[in-house]
Parts: sequence; structure tokens; C-alpha cells
Amino acid sequence: MKNALVTGANRGIGFEASRQLAKTGYKVWLGARREEKGKKAEAILKEEGFDVQYVFCDVAQPDRMEELRDRILEEDGKLDVLINNAGIFPDKKESILDVDSVTFEDVQLVNYFGPYFLMRTFIPVMIDNNYGRVVNLAAEMGVSSAMDEPMAGAYKASKYSLNALTRLFAGSTRRKNVKVNSVSPGWVKTDLGGDKAKREPEEAMEGILWLAQLEEDGPNGKFFRDKEELDF
Repeated sequence: MKNALVTGANRGIGFEASRQLAKTGYKVWLGARREEKGKKAEAILKEEGFDVQYVFCDVAQPDRMEELRDRILEEDGKLDVLINNAGIFPDKKESILDVDSVTFEDVQLVNYFGPYFLMRTFIPVMIDNNYGRVVNLAAEMGVSSAMDEPMAGAYKASKYSLNALTRLFAGSTRRKNVKVNSVSPGWVKTDLGGDKAKREPEEAMEGILWLAQLEEDGPNGKFFRDKEELDF
């Protein structure tokens, strides 16, 4: 049985991705930083009959990454899929000139450094196992053509940088059966996306599930919305 770790799995896109992966037959580690919410998500999906397990995962605490890795390897001996979903978006209506330095740093810590430390921790495990699929949740706001507009600059910078990380880590896995790609889920009705968003979480799953289950000849180091490749 293949397994997967989904960060920010207690709600929104992460919760739905966990459900859909479990429905496909994966054992899913539900990564969440708040135990109460993580265990609630676990209980809901177990009640639906799925093989899921809550695990503490705060992407803003890089010193806890080895503990997370050891917990998963102790039980499963491997990690097949990593979904870097956890993210924050506190500067929706602020110009880059107005975002305070603490907020800017917090956004980079969660949205950029979190995936960096998780990939740095788990990709060597995947290489040793000769199998791995990494899916980074990026955004169409984080592409070069969106950088002329200064609003939401902290968020845009983090997602633009995440696509760069995707390409860099993909380069480290060439000639290995490990794929690292990023995906835009579109504008989704979540706590982050807001009520005016056009998509429900389940409508954002096509690209995530596809990249999580790529064949060995699938793309590496690319950015997609659903299954359509995007420039960044």
C-alpha cells in the first residue's frame, strides 16, 4: 500500500486531498499543527472508512521535521507522496509597501520554508526507495506576470519562490523515480480563499491527484492547473 503525507490536512484543500487519496487506496498521514483539529479530521475520515492517521506537523517548526520523518518511517518504512498544502495568506489587501516585516517573514516561513524543509527531509527517503511524488500547492498569483501588481506581495513572493523550489528539487531527482511538481488549485472556497471563490475543494482535486499518482515517465519540475501546464 502506498502512503501519503498531507500538510494542513485538517480543513479545506488539504482535508479533501486526504479524503480523495484515501478513497484511491492510500494510507494518509493527516499533518496538522493543532492536535484537536487534526484528530477531528482523522475521526471524520475514519468514520467514512478510510485509512488515515493524524500526525503533528507544523511547517513553521523546521526543528520538528526529523521527528515527523522518524514517526512515519517507524510505522511505514517509507513515504510515497508528499502534498505541501499548508499555507497562509494574511496580506490579501495590502501593498508590498504596507506589509510589516513580521507578517512578511511569517508568510515566507509557512509558504516557502515549510515546503523547503519538508522536501529536504523526505526527498532523500524517496530516492532511497526509488519512488516518490511531491505536489506543491502553488498559485497563479505567484507567477512572473502577476508581479507588476504590488498587492498581496508577501503571498505572491512566497508562491513564486515555491515554484523555483519545485524546479530546483526536481533537478535533484533526475534519473530517479521521484517527481516534484507544483499545482494551482484555482480560487477555492476555503478559509484562505474566502466565500466568493469559484471552486469547491473537490473541484480542485484533479491536478493534485494526477500529480500524486504520476507514472514514471510523467512530468517533473512543472507547474499545472488541473492537467494544463502553466508558465511561471
